[in-house]
Amino acid sequence: MIKHIDEMLKLWAQELHAPEPCHSAGGVGSMLGLLIECKGDLVRGTRGSKVLLDESADIEIIVNKHLAPELYLVVYEHYCNADSELYQKYRHCGCSRDTYYKRLHDAHVCIAGMLMGRAA
Repeated sequence: MIKHIDEMLKLWAQELHAPEPCHSAGGVGSMLGLLIECKGDLVRGTRGSKVLLDESADIEIIVNKHLAPELYLVVYEHYCNADSELYQKYRHCGCSRDTYYKRLHDAHVCIAGMLMGRAA
């Protein structure tokens, strides 16, 4: 995997594909109650601003329109499906662990190349 592409894809998934944050009953409650309801998985400030990262829109287009279907599936499963265990992600993608990571790397290379092409 390419580290900076991995970080960009994590931010992309968090910004554009994260589930709606948990809200306590009536929308009003304590921070502790909100943490309990969200099972401790509370990220402050990610969905409230609605400000896209500079590359998020480009990554969204690249992932959705330019990646081969098997690469799209691996990227989406890896970054947007936080509820599944890793073995479930392999199974959903219909490949072995090694193939999963090879496809993920291939997707990183493809995304990096397209982002470089857009910047040039």
